[in-house]
Amino acid sequence: MERKKLVLIGNGMAGVRCIEEILKIDKDMFDITIFGSEPYPNYNRILLSTVLQGNTYIDDITLNDWEWYEKNGIRLFVGETVIDIDTDQRLVRTDQGRMVEYDKLIIATGSKPFILPIPGADKQGVTAFRDVKDCQLMMEYAKKYKKAAVIGGGLLGLEAARGLLNLGMEVDVIHIFEHLMERQLDPTAAKLLQRELEKQGMNFLLQKETVEILGNDRVQGLRFKDGTEIAADLVVMAVGIRPNIDLAKKSGIAVNRGIVVNDYLETSVPHIYAVGECAEHRGVVYGLVAPLYEQGKVLAEAICGIRGRAYEGSVVSTQLKVSGVDVFSAGEFTDGEETTAVKVYDEFRGIYKKVVVRDEKIVGAVLFGDTNEGRKLFEMIRNHDPISESLYVSLFQSVSNPANQSVVAAMADTDVVCGCNGVTKGTICRAIVEHGLKTVEEVRDYTNASRSCGGCKGLVAELLEYTLGEEFDQSAVKETICGCTTLSRDEVIAEIRAKNLKYVKEVMTVLGWKNEDGCSKCRPALNYYLGMLYPGEYEEESDSLFVNERLHANIQADGTYSVVPRMYGGVTTAEQLRKIADVAEKYNVPMIKLTGGQRIDLLGVKKEDLPKVWAELGMPSGYAYAKALRTVKTCVGKQFCRFGTQDSTKLGIELEKKFERLKTPHKVKMAVSACPRNCAESGIKDVGIVGVEGGWEIYVGGNGGTHLRAGDLLCTVQTEEEVIEITGAFLQYYRESANYLERTSKWVERVGLEHIREVIFDLETRRQLLERLEKALAATKDPWKEIVENKEMQETLFCDVQIKVPVHR
Repeated sequence: MERKKLVLIGNGMAGVRCIEEILKIDKDMFDITIFGSEPYPNYNRILLSTVLQGNTYIDDITLNDWEWYEKNGIRLFVGETVIDIDTDQRLVRTDQGRMVEYDKLIIATGSKPFILPIPGADKQGVTAFRDVKDCQLMMEYAKKYKKAAVIGGGLLGLEAARGLLNLGMEVDVIHIFEHLMERQLDPTAAKLLQRELEKQGMNFLLQKETVEILGNDRVQGLRFKDGTEIAADLVVMAVGIRPNIDLAKKSGIAVNRGIVVNDYLETSVPHIYAVGECAEHRGVVYGLVAPLYEQGKVLAEAICGIRGRAYEGSVVSTQLKVSGVDVFSAGEFTDGEETTAVKVYDEFRGIYKKVVVRDEKIVGAVLFGDTNEGRKLFEMIRNHDPISESLYVSLFQSVSNPANQSVVAAMADTDVVCGCNGVTKGTICRAIVEHGLKTVEEVRDYTNASRSCGGCKGLVAELLEYTLGEEFDQSAVKETICGCTTLSRDEVIAEIRAKNLKYVKEVMTVLGWKNEDGCSKCRPALNYYLGMLYPGEYEEESDSLFVNERLHANIQADGTYSVVPRMYGGVTTAEQLRKIADVAEKYNVPMIKLTGGQRIDLLGVKKEDLPKVWAELGMPSGYAYAKALRTVKTCVGKQFCRFGTQDSTKLGIELEKKFERLKTPHKVKMAVSACPRNCAESGIKDVGIVGVEGGWEIYVGGNGGTHLRAGDLLCTVQTEEEVIEITGAFLQYYRESANYLERTSKWVERVGLEHIREVIFDLETRRQLLERLEKALAATKDPWKEIVENKEMQETLFCDVQIKVPVHR
């Protein structure tokens, strides 16, 4: 039977969850096309604050990686926006001129941040907090400026403020109401929260209405209605969201606040559905993930022809960790004339509990500091249960004796553990027993519990311990490579050595991978570990590489690539510059840019032109796309600088020529400065060398990116030969003991500087490390030259692809 054409507009959480549910029902019913305006796969927007706060990268919050789309035969167009729906012809048009027909169409355009319509809102330094681009802007501003103002004291505003504090900024939070998070908390809980956040460094300006953003082109401050002003270099507006209904309205689909849908998520136009934050059901627009996922399940059944249960609306609850503070809210939480309340308040411990009752039935609750009863209360609110003696006991007992409770033991099998995904205790416990699950990650992959906000991870871990008993300690706390295996990184490497495994697929088969094809997390890791263990023997498997490393160039948002040739120590020649200019002109390269690593970047090269560009440049790959040595940045050194004490340029060139093409767990950047003035920024590199009178200081574990970290002084040596030897031993030990995708900054913190010193300063250990390093270096070859000389590789690698994939950098 011919497949029907299904188009999804919006690559966010609600829409893609609906696609997941459709694939569960019938994976062969539809040819699926998805359009997303951002240049990323579906990521967890709930955890965007953790990216801003420096705890995670965008890859860490990805829900469906590029491989998932490819595996399910989904055509994905990222960085491309649908601008028109022709409801008569049943086709959509995009801002890139693409036209795609549909039999069924799902609109999941989400919502847009509300920007206050006040003078100055268009100035540089004003941003919302809604997507990755907003995070990146805030991170860039935090590097240059110190004072931030966040307008909005709701959850989003407080998360933004916490992130900006982590980035080293001074933060004022401006809120028009009397207390914070007025939609989730009553005044008592809000006051407790404010007190905790003030301890963290936030400053609050309550009952302040912003009327103007001050400054010329760039933000310099805020003015309030009462005439007072504050200084600010960055303004973050977190004052709410609005359903994104522009496309639907333009296309003649009925809208109100949102796109109007019925109980089966059908719009006013046949064959068109809406789901998520853009949809309005029975006059309500939902912004929390749990209702959106409920909608997705109903819509999936309806679109597959199963006229099953209808969507009748959702009772919403909020279980949050606001900047490290546990908060729960559900239903009606404010006092009223027709309600009474049970309240427990322990000011010393910072615990507050309030259960609101009407006609002897629980209608709402607020918990602060201790949210253990949250899920039970939510079920009672949803089921209209009467208040019971056992609830009284539970509320008071947890305050008086919080340590002696087993929350999961007291839960019924029908109690919901993961509110976002509707996963019960019984579902989790059965999955643990029936499928032999041992870790939180495995439970997440099988049941979806903890997949969204992550707030229930602690409960999932407790359920593992409760279900597994003595087995828990030896397995559940272990960090596995991924959800495909129960083995840790060290266990996998030990098994590869012991069983002499030589291929990625062989490792998966012999070691009992749950997913026989692995995933995008474990395949690149296994590829690296095999290459590290068997240099010269192991041939990299291109299917196990990220696309950037497979094609030896960084893919850009528009599907073109960047080319960065090697320039040792940041030094070039007139001949190289002529070649670069000629190539850029011949292949119409739209942008030529100097990088922070003292290289020249040719941006916008077409995929099919890459081998020709490399051939005509005649320069080695700069590995700007790889988990390897990227650059060795240098200052001009004593040859030209009157402050220089050493020849930094010469040493930088020697280091780069020595270690170029060396594969590492993550990218490695180095620098050599001729004196403590540190013009090459050696203090924030993976390996930084600083010239001093009579020798060199070697710093390690620095990071100049989002997770800023100053390097630690490893040692001081006298000669350039010693610098190269110590650096080599350090890099090889990092190669052999770090987790894949673990930067040196994290690795140094994890294993400890003293431990590293003990290893590489032991002469025999150092000799062995350097011996293995030389073997690894001897096996390297320039990939650009190899491809230029191999027509078969060119034909295999540089054909068209359907999915545009800006991937891990």
